[in-house]
Order: sequence, then C-alpha cells, then structure tokens
Amino acid sequence: MQYLIVVDMQNDFISGSLGSSQAQAIVEKVVAKIQSFPGRVLFTRDTHDETYLQSQEGQNLPVPHCIKNTPGWQLHPQIEALCQTEPIDKPTFGSLALAQLLQKADAQQKIASITLVGLCTDICVIANAMLLKAYLPETVIQVDASCCAGVTEQSHQNALAAMQACQIKICPAS
Repeated sequence: MQYLIVVDMQNDFISGSLGSSQAQAIVEKVVAKIQSFPGRVLFTRDTHDETYLQSQEGQNLPVPHCIKNTPGWQLHPQIEALCQTEPIDKPTFGSLALAQLLQKADAQQKIASITLVGLCTDICVIANAMLLKAYLPETVIQVDASCCAGVTEQSHQNALAAMQACQIKICPAS
C-alpha cells in the first residue's frame, strides 16, 4: 500500500493571510499528483481557534490563519474537490493523529511508501515527515519537492536538505 499525504493545502496558505506566489504555483501540480496517485490519499488541515494569538505559535507568528470554519481554513477548492475522506485537523505543525493512524495501518498491511506534498515545506511538511520517520522507521518516507513550497525558496531548500539528511527521500523537481 502506498499513501500520499497532502499537507495543509488551505486557502490561507495559498492566497490568504500567509499565501505566496510559490504556494499558488504548486496547486496544479498537487492536483495532478492526487489524480494520478495509485494509493490512498490523506489530507491534513492546520486548525486553530479564536485564541490563536495567545498560543505559543501565535506569539511567534502573530498572523491569524486557518481559524476553524473560516474560508481561509478550507482546503483550496481544487484540492477539496478531490478529497474523499475528512481531513485530519491538526492544531500544531506535526500531526500525532496522522502518525498513529499510519502506524496502525502499517501493522495491518505493510505500507510500501508514504509521499508528502503541500505547505509549508519548512514547517508542516518537515514536521510531519520527521514524525512519520520516527513512527515508521522502516517505511520509505519521501517528499515530492515539485509539489511543495516553503515560506521562502531558501527555507524550502533548507528543509529539503534537512529531511534528506534524516533519510527521507526527496523526489527531484519535475
């Protein structure tokens, strides 16, 4: 079994309060990746509430984003149209629920590989890749760099290099 994890392809990260041209540029690539993926596809959704600015993350990044049930929290419409299961809401960068779900799935049927795509390479993609590597150390964990974008191009490249050093396979940009 192969899994594709689509990380936080939400409006606020694409065109909203934390959006960027780099994030907008990967939407079509992520859509194509989902449509052609031969395994199971799971989605994560960064999820905060009205108290975000009082959280440690909010104090370090004082930009309200992905507030539950707001337009910015929603998956990008093209991504949402392909989502066949409820996204995994995560209140922080990495999702323990995702890692535990995949660890249980692997115990039932060996997972051949897990591929991550999405936003942001240098925050949530790397956090989830590292968690999955810790929970499933013998499973191939890979990141499709052509379907990811970071806060900046430099931080994107730094995150890719860090993941590669931790034996996470980086697929070449297409």
